[in-house]
Amino acid sequence: MTWRILAAGKPALDYAKKGIAEYLKRLSRGAKVELVYLKAGASEAVSADLLARSEGTFRIALDERGKDWTTDEFVKKVNVWEMDPGIKTVSLLIGASDGHSAELRAKADAIWALSPLTLQHELALVVLLEQLYRAYTIKRGEPYHR
Repeated sequence: MTWRILAAGKPALDYAKKGIAEYLKRLSRGAKVELVYLKAGASEAVSADLLARSEGTFRIALDERGKDWTTDEFVKKVNVWEMDPGIKTVSLLIGASDGHSAELRAKADAIWALSPLTLQHELALVVLLEQLYRAYTIKRGEPYHR
């Protein structure tokens, strides 16, 4: 299974760039992850682009209004998605600074809140990658997650 992260806008903050690079490197050992940056803009335009680029995949919108999965719940979901023959790619959608459109939220297969707080987009991307890495260390039985 492939993880495709679609994020509006390229990171500008140095700490975020370093964190993203570090977790992508770590993830390369156990997961296939693609990171695609889209042009930043207004919610409607970015959401339309996210929907177009994630067509035919299992879509997870990252949104503060979503479900706040625990790490264990996320790992269980990853296991289910990996075993589902209909899911080849999971698209994780990080939208514009003003959030996702109602249409995108309606078309998403799941809506995940990384936190009840509104997170700056670059920080949300680092947190997302860390959680993916944590899930895969749990799946491999490695001690990182403790």
